[in-house]
Order: sequence, then C-alpha cells, then structure tokens
Amino acid sequence: MKLLAYLALSVMLIMLDHRGGWLSQARRQVTLMVQPLWMVAGWPGRMVERISDDAGTLTRLTSENRRLRNDLMLNQARMARLQTLAADNARLRGLLDAADRGKLDVVLSPVLDIDLDPTRQRLVLDAGTRDGVQVGQSVIDAGGLLGQIIAVTPMYANVLLLTDPSHAVPVAVARNGVRLVVYGEGRSDLLRVPSVPLSSDIKVGDVLVTSGLGGRFAPGFPVGTIASLRPDDSRAFLIGEVTPAAQLDRGREVLVLLSQPSPLPGATAFNATTAPASAAIAIGQGTAAVPTTAPAQKPGATAIPPAAAAKPIAPAATTPPKPQPAPTEPRR
Repeated sequence: MKLLAYLALSVMLIMLDHRGGWLSQARRQVTLMVQPLWMVAGWPGRMVERISDDAGTLTRLTSENRRLRNDLMLNQARMARLQTLAADNARLRGLLDAADRGKLDVVLSPVLDIDLDPTRQRLVLDAGTRDGVQVGQSVIDAGGLLGQIIAVTPMYANVLLLTDPSHAVPVAVARNGVRLVVYGEGRSDLLRVPSVPLSSDIKVGDVLVTSGLGGRFAPGFPVGTIASLRPDDSRAFLIGEVTPAAQLDRGREVLVLLSQPSPLPGATAFNATTAPASAAIAIGQGTAAVPTTAPAQKPGATAIPPAAAAKPIAPAATTPPKPQPAPTEPRR
C-alpha cells in the first residue's frame, strides 16, 4: 500500500511539473542557493591549476627571453662584423680606385704589425721580394703617401712612415708649385714644414704633393694639407703644421709601388720629370731660347739632323763702338 501511494504521488508530481513547470523553478532556486557552495568547494582546485599555469608561463617566458637576448647579442655581433666588412670593402675599393685612376703598377699588401712609438714610426707588411717588393719603393693608400720601404725579406717588408722623426719628403704646393720639405714629428696626425720664407705664397689649406726631387718618390702624390702657420723664434721664417693625407694610424691594407709611374701629360712646373719648355743655346756671351719640340715639317721638306741642330751658332760680327769725346768742364 505504501508503495502504491508513493507511486501515485510520483505520477501526480510528474504530471503537475509537466503541465505547470513549478518543479523546474524550484530546482533553479535551489541551484542558485547551492552555487556559492560549489564555488567555495572548487576554489582549491582552481588555485592549484592557476599556480601551475603561472609557473609554466613564467618558465616559458624566461626561456624565450633568454633566447631572444642571445639572438639579439648574436645579431649585434653580426651587424658589427658587417659594418667592419663594409668599411674594409670601402677602403679596398678606394685603394683599387686610386691604383686604377693613376694606372699604377702596385701590389696590395696587408699590414702585419705597426709601431707608432714617438721615436719610431714603422709598418711591417706581408709582402717581400717574392712579390716584387724592393728597398726604396713608395707605399701609398687611398689618401696619399704613407712612406717608403727600408728593409725587405723574401716574405716581409719594413716601411718607414712619413711621421718618423728621421724622415723627410720633398714636396710642392699644388696651387703654385712652391717647393718645401716636410719632416716627421713622431705623431701619426702631424707633419712639420720648417723654415718657410715669409715671402712665400703659402696659405692655410694648401695641399702638398710630392715634388719628385731626389727621385725617391714619384711626383704628384698627396702628402698633406697645411693646417696652420706660425713664425719661428727668429721671426724670419714660418713653421707650418701639416695634416697627413694618408691614414697612417688605421687601415689594414696598403699599396706598394713596384715601379715609378710615368709622368702625366700637362704636368705642372714642380714636376721634376717634366722637361722645360725651352733649352738655352750659347751664342757668344749671351743665350737664346729655342723650343725643344721641332715644328711640324711641310711635305717634301728635309729633316735637320740632330747633330746639325746641336752645333753652336757662330757669333755675329759687330762693329766696335765709336769713341765718345770726353766731357768738357763748363766755364764758370
């Protein structure tokens, strides 16, 4: 009987809930009341899960940060290397362009060692007699003259720099051809021009080039620029300070001139290899200027042999001057 009563009650409740829906509303209300309890019951699990996620995220971020830092350092090193290679490429291009412009017979030599002591300015090159290097040859870079070879072995060569205190170079001012001598001061950024006459047309900013006097250095290579002029202690001469044209304290490659370059056409007056415009031929006690280049001959003309042209011209006959009467003293 009890079972039948419970079954009847259940069927009645199902029918009422199906038609009225009041049991669903009761369940929703009960769910709202029990929801805080569910949240409190699930808080430990959620906290453990969050801590685990945070720990994994921190580990992953730390590892990624370390990797990115290493990549950044590696990229910076590569950038520095690329900048160095770009500078070396530009310097080598400058050296090759300088050799091509002047049609120079040169050999490119790396610098093995450098000595910039104030009393000793030297370079050691990775080139020797096997490369055609000899004592006395000039050494240049893209800027200008560096020095000269003073000692050579089959594999290496020693260079005496312009800035060595024992070195002197005959130069000329490119603007007007005034000849000077530049001396080293033991500093890679300074040369000296002593005993410049006050009357010389020398100005600050004048470019000095090799004059070719002495035959050691080929003419026309830049040596430096006049940076300042000041009177010496005697006030009779000027002392000039020169900024070198070559990069004496940097660069890893230089050019060694294997042979003297041929003089350029239309060279300036200070070029020692340029012949004078006229030659003097003695005529009695005087001189007469004749051009060294023979004029163009007409068709059918006979060329004058050099021996005939070199014969001295006989002095022309002159009439002795008439004696002048002695001056008489005027009467008082």
